[in-house]
This record gives sequence, structure tokens and C-alpha cells, in this order.
Amino acid sequence: MSILAPAGGFLLIAGPCLLEDDALNIRVAEGVREVAGRLGVSAIFKASFDKANRTSAASPRGPGLDEGLERLASVRRATGLPVLTDIHDPGQAGAVGQGVDAIQIPAFLCRQTDLLTAAGGTGLPVNIKKGQWLAPEDMRYPVQKVREAGSPAVSVTERGTAFGYGRWIVDMRSFAIMREVCSCPALFDATHSVQLPGAGGGGASSGGEPRWIETLARAAVAAGADGVFVETHPDPGNAPSDGANMLPLDRLQGLLEGLLAIREARDGASGESA
Repeated sequence: MSILAPAGGFLLIAGPCLLEDDALNIRVAEGVREVAGRLGVSAIFKASFDKANRTSAASPRGPGLDEGLERLASVRRATGLPVLTDIHDPGQAGAVGQGVDAIQIPAFLCRQTDLLTAAGGTGLPVNIKKGQWLAPEDMRYPVQKVREAGSPAVSVTERGTAFGYGRWIVDMRSFAIMREVCSCPALFDATHSVQLPGAGGGGASSGGEPRWIETLARAAVAAGADGVFVETHPDPGNAPSDGANMLPLDRLQGLLEGLLAIREARDGASGESA
């Protein structure tokens, strides 16, 4: 089994959108570790060193590759959690592959063959976000590219589908379809799915509707999701990136308790082991 497919367990990928200073990063990671430990959930810390896909050129980008890898290493040393980050360019794969436990492919880049091949070439587990325009059946092709490049451990993540301008919707069939065609875990991105992309209100960043995080996450787990991806922060209103759709850190345990109860009922009803 890989860290993206813990034996018999539910997976939590969680952390701030963007790497901040060591104190904040470790505070969030410790919160994630404590909640996961109490509930018996496998957890991976996630944060980005560079947010290359921003609404505005003025939006915060992050600490960059070298400093970002140092900050991720600090989190791993301080908490013992495995760490994951995303790459946006094939040239980043080598350095990132030496410094993290898993690599993530952003949704907007999920068809980029060179990027997928570079990630797969590291041999690390790779989580691929499903593009907002892509049918769940078509996720088999990005997965195939990563596996053929050398990474057998893959997961796929549903994060919503474009529904006109400025809104995502979630097709709850995606989890069963992607598990079937990709033969890998299918996760749910509970926070980006409530994002309101673009800056239609005249601001310089995307908005969000975080009140729907719990509702959609519960539906996703009931529909068969193998785990959740959650961007979380002690003070989302002051987060440098994606604060409008983050889950406050102090609500993480309550969210997971509800999801695990639904998972237990789901698996009991279907005859699967918990």
C-alpha cells in the first residue's frame, strides 16, 4: 500500500493553501496530526510553494521552490507527517521528488503529458486533480501516463466541474467511475469545490462559499469517496491564498467525525469492511 491508499483506512490530505512561515505551517500540521491521530485517520500535510495559477498578477505566489522545500522539510521534522506539494513545470519534479513524500498535479494541468511524465518519473506517489472540464471517465489517461513513467501509486481527486461562469458543481458519480476506470483511490477536494473562481466582484482573487464544505464532503463520502482533501487554516480571513474557501482548523475534527460516521454506515450497508 502507498500513503495515498492506506490499508483499510480513510485518507486526509490537509494543510494551508500556500506555505507560510514555519510557525504557521507547523501549527496547522500539528492540528492535522492530532485530529487524525484521535480519529484513526491517515493524514498527509499539503501546502504549495508557488501558486502559479492566480487570478491577478498581484496575488501572493508563495516562497518559491527552494525555500518552500525547506519549509516542508521543517514540517516533516517537527510533526512526522508525510508531506505533499504540487508542481507546475516538469523542471520542478526532480528537486521536489527529493524533498516530499508525494506529488500533486493541479487540475488545470492534468492533461500535460510532460508534467505527468516528470512526476511519474520520480517514482513517488502522485495525486492528480481532475480538470474542471474533464469527464471522470477520461481520468484514466492522466493516470496511465503517470504509471507508465514509473509511479505505480496514484490517486485521483474530484474538485468540481465548471457550471457556466464562476461556479463549480460536483458530479457525485465521479468517485465510482474514477475508481472503476483508474483502479486507484478517488478523493474529494472539499474546499476548492466550493470556490467561486475568477474575480467577478471586482477583487483580485477568487471567492468561495465555505458553508457548503461539510454538505458536499458528506455527500461525497456517501457516494464512495476514499478520502478528502481539505485546505485549512487557523484564520482563513488572513490567509494569503484561498481564504474564502478554507475550513477553519478548529472545525476539522467535527468535519471528519461526521464523514467517518457516514463512511461506516456506507460500508456496512454495502457489506464492505470499514
